[in-house]
Amino acid sequence: MTVSDVKDEGQLSNALASLAGLPIRYLLGGHPEGVLDADVIFVSPGVPREVPILAEARRRGMELSSETALFFELCPAPIVGITGSSGKTTTTSLVGEMMKAQGLQTYVGGNIGAPLIELVGQIRSDDVVVMELSSFQLENLERSPHIAAVLNLSPNHLDRHPSMDAYVAAKKNILNYQSADDFAILNADQEATRGLADICAGSALFFSRLRQVDQGAFVDEGQITVRKEGQEQRICHVSDVQLRGPHNQENVLAACAIAAALGVESQAMRAAVLGFRGVEHRLEPVGEIDGVRYFDDSIATSPDRTMAALNSFSEPIVLLAGGREKHLPLEPLARVILSKVKALVLFGEAAPLLEKAVHDAQAEKPATNLSILRSRDMSEAVDLAARVAEQGDVVLLSPACASFDMYSDYAQRGDHFQSLVREMARSRRQSPEDKR
Repeated sequence: MTVSDVKDEGQLSNALASLAGLPIRYLLGGHPEGVLDADVIFVSPGVPREVPILAEARRRGMELSSETALFFELCPAPIVGITGSSGKTTTTSLVGEMMKAQGLQTYVGGNIGAPLIELVGQIRSDDVVVMELSSFQLENLERSPHIAAVLNLSPNHLDRHPSMDAYVAAKKNILNYQSADDFAILNADQEATRGLADICAGSALFFSRLRQVDQGAFVDEGQITVRKEGQEQRICHVSDVQLRGPHNQENVLAACAIAAALGVESQAMRAAVLGFRGVEHRLEPVGEIDGVRYFDDSIATSPDRTMAALNSFSEPIVLLAGGREKHLPLEPLARVILSKVKALVLFGEAAPLLEKAVHDAQAEKPATNLSILRSRDMSEAVDLAARVAEQGDVVLLSPACASFDMYSDYAQRGDHFQSLVREMARSRRQSPEDKR
């Protein structure tokens, strides 16, 4: 086995240490032609197929695969695949809880959690696998899951995909290889996803926060309701959902529609919804200091997700945003910031772009009063936010950008934010005598 990476040995020291003793040949610091001395090349999802070494592999007629494709090939259990521009992690996690509440042996992974390929040997045919699938994992996949959900489609990852059309095509691939016995779960409230029913080979179920659907999940008289094959079941009231924001109501509806396609009973759906408190780094409460509540939404790596987070609060908001931008439109976010945010604290590579977008929006709405602060890093950002926040305010980390300019991933960024907030809370609790 050969492993190749553009990073060198020093940059990969921790990963290499964890693989010590395994029969692996390493070609690091680039992708030399020796990489092509192989029967099959497994490509990491983040690597574009257009890089020169892979273009040469295709020219030679070599097989290119991926961990996701290998798992689909080996997995004996039905797979639920969930994709979309936002809400994937929450919906995937909640579906997993519904399956478990039904008493099914359930494996949750894909773009989240531990790699499922490590567990494929213990998965049985009567188990269930629930996978979050990114556009990177889907774009070259030639299999579709038994149940495929497309939650929504909006601009994302345009730093990686050459166009919005290419990004949407990658997402649609989750449906392209389904059969008549499979199910597609689609968002009825968005034209782009609703229209995907035309390419579905199997049965289409829908979810909607705004209207009733013939088959799927919707809100009726304030109740989350599932309808399938003429039978209607009430799951719970929308006020029973523990997650903030209308976007999370949509995630719950999507999970219920997916569970209905698998035949999960309404009691199991209800138990999972009532007990679900969300996922890490998605509007996660961190603590309260001097009457100011702090929330970690580091998983919001696109403007759409930050807009959804902002619309989840009625309180005055101090927003921490920035990181590495993904070539996505910032104008809609800027307008929401002007209407929802009292102070904006920017950090990272994208800080100048975000500040310009907000200034441009302010030019259209000059009466808007917004304080914009720049920080060098997360530590300074948290300190500035604490200084301007007042009792009753919310301090929200919802970056609207990727984390890779400063962190290895959004989780590390969120963990750092949480540690800074908790350290601040500890220091505020100390008396002068304690500090001597």
